[in-house]
Amino acid sequence: MTLGIDPGTRKCGLALVDRPDAAPVLLEIVPLEGLAPRLVALAAAYPIAIAAIGRGTNAAQVVPLVTACGLPYVLVDERETTLRARVRYFVDHPPRGWRRLIPRGMLLPDRPIDDYAALLIAERHLSASP
Repeated sequence: MTLGIDPGTRKCGLALVDRPDAAPVLLEIVPLEGLAPRLVALAAAYPIAIAAIGRGTNAAQVVPLVTACGLPYVLVDERETTLRARVRYFVDHPPRGWRRLIPRGMLLPDRPIDDYAALLIAERHLSASP
């Protein structure tokens, strides 16, 4: 399994993926101060082969937390993941009511989508792996 991590300054998106074409096992957003205990719990509960960390905003602070849990990691290019995460979110959660009349490119999700960005980071790593 691959753990995708979208590191931010206040919160991190997490996504646990088995295969790039399968539904994610886990999608969640954790505050940065709660990341270390959550990583320990995930490493104990799932057979995580590698953590794919987005090479961006706060990767330097997240890498030591991942290695402290004994997880190997790889830094993954996270360009355009926020934009693509928004598209993916609306595929999974289509707009309803009057919001369905607004072009999707103009809609904003009603919650943070760091977990979807982490999902894209994990899938990007899995698709690049041989």
